[in-house]
Amino acid sequence: MNNLLPVSGTSRIADRRAFLADSFCGFGAMALTALLRQSAASATESGPLAPRPPHFQARANSVIFLFMAGGPSHLETFDPKPLLDKLSGQPRPAEFAAAKYQQIKPGAKLLGVQRKFLRGGESGTPISDLFPHTARCMDDIAVIRSCYGDKVVHSAAQYELFSGRTVPGFPSMGSWVTYGLGTESDSLPAYLVLPDPDGALPAGLPMYDNGFLPSTYQPTMLRPGKTPVRNLGMPAGTSLRQRRKTIELIRNLNQINLDPGDDELRARIAAFELAFKMQTQAPEVFDLSHETQDTLDLYGVGKGPTDDYGRRCLLARRMVERGVRFTVVVSGGGGGNLQWDAHSDIEENHLRMAGETDQPVAGLLTDLKRRGLLDTTLVLWGGEFGRSPEAQGGKGRDHHNVGFSMWMAGGGVQGGQAIGATDAIGLRAIEDRYHFRDIHTTILHQMGLDQDELSYLHQGRKERLTLVHGSVIEQIL
Repeated sequence: MNNLLPVSGTSRIADRRAFLADSFCGFGAMALTALLRQSAASATESGPLAPRPPHFQARANSVIFLFMAGGPSHLETFDPKPLLDKLSGQPRPAEFAAAKYQQIKPGAKLLGVQRKFLRGGESGTPISDLFPHTARCMDDIAVIRSCYGDKVVHSAAQYELFSGRTVPGFPSMGSWVTYGLGTESDSLPAYLVLPDPDGALPAGLPMYDNGFLPSTYQPTMLRPGKTPVRNLGMPAGTSLRQRRKTIELIRNLNQINLDPGDDELRARIAAFELAFKMQTQAPEVFDLSHETQDTLDLYGVGKGPTDDYGRRCLLARRMVERGVRFTVVVSGGGGGNLQWDAHSDIEENHLRMAGETDQPVAGLLTDLKRRGLLDTTLVLWGGEFGRSPEAQGGKGRDHHNVGFSMWMAGGGVQGGQAIGATDAIGLRAIEDRYHFRDIHTTILHQMGLDQDELSYLHQGRKERLTLVHGSVIEQIL
C-alpha cells in the first residue's frame, strides 16, 4: 500500500505520512471548491437583493404601509372642523374658493360631521370616535393634516401615491426602497402586498409595480384570505433532495441562456430559488397558530369584522421580524362602497371600514412597540385623497385631493402631534402643505436613503422617486 498509482506518467513512492498529507490536501481542496461554489451560488441567488448599506444612518429598517384605498375622509377622522359643522346645510361661503370635483353638482351644500372627536393618548391629539382603539396609540402617531396631491380620480391618484407620478410605468416606493437597500431576508420576498379580499382597485397592479427598475424589485402579491400562499408545503412524495435537484436543473438550464443584461431571466431564476426557500423555511411564517391568544385578541383575529385585516396586520408584523423590507396592507377592494369611497353615505361607509381596521391597526402598533420593533419600523397610514366638505347626494362626500390627512408612526417619528392645517371648513391645505413627494422623501430619509442619490438611469435620464422636488417633513422627526 506504500506505492501510489502513477500520476502524469510518472511513478511516485510515498510513505504513510506523505500519503496522509496528500490526502488531506485533497480533502481541503474539495472543501474549498464546495465553499466557493456555495458562495458563488449565494451571490447569484441574493444578487441585487443582497443587503446594502444606506447612504447615511437610518432610523428605520422596514416600512409597513396601511393603505386605506378609496380615500378616507380627513373630516371624519383626524381633522375636526367646528365651522363646517356650524355651516352644515348651507352653501360654501364665497371666501373659500371652489375645488375641482368629479360628481358634486353646482350649488351643493356643506355637510357637517356626525362624529365626536376624542383626545388621544396623553398628548390629547384629536382623533375621531371612529377609532377608539387607535386613540390609545396617539402618543406614537404624528398626523399630517396638510397633505395634497395632483389628481382627483382614483387611478391617477393611486399611481401618484405609490410612485410620485400620475401615470403607470414608474416604480413604486416599495420597489425604490428595495432597490436602494436590498433585503435582510433570504427566505421571503423583499416587498410584499397583502390585498383586500373584495378585489382589485382602479389603478390595478401597476401602482405597486417596479416600473422600469429591474424585475428583481417587483412586489410579491399574496392571496387574500387564510391561505396567503398556495402550495407552500412540499408536495406529497417529494423529498427535499429531489426538490433541490429540480431547482438546480432549472437554474442550470436558465444559466445557459442568461445574458449579462437579461434582468427578466435573472429575476425568474431568483424567483425559483426564493420559492424553494419559502417551501423549506417559510411555512411557519404564515401559520398563526403559534401566536398566543392574547396576541390574536389584540389584533381582533377570530372576530367578525376585524378578522381579515387583523390577520394581515399580524402577518405584517411577522414579516418585519424576518427582515421583509416593505409591506403594504390594503383596506378596501372591488368597487366603490367596498373601499373608503363614500359617495352615497359617509357615515355608513366609514363606520364599516373603520370597524374592520381600527383594532388591527392599533394592535399592530401596540405589538410592534412591546416587541421593540416600532423604533425601527416606519408605519404609514392613508389613502390616495380625502373627501369633500360639500355633500354629494345629501349624505356622501366626493373625492378631494387639495387637502387631507395621513399619519406616520415609529421609525424615528415623533408621535403625539398633529402638524399642518387645512382651512376652517377642511377645503384646502393652507399651512405647511405636504405633497406625496414629501411623504416619499421622508420615508427614504428615515430609511437612510438620499432622494437625489437614489436614482436609476432610464432612457438617458437619471430617474428618482421624488423628481428631486421632495422635502423631508422635519416637524415630525
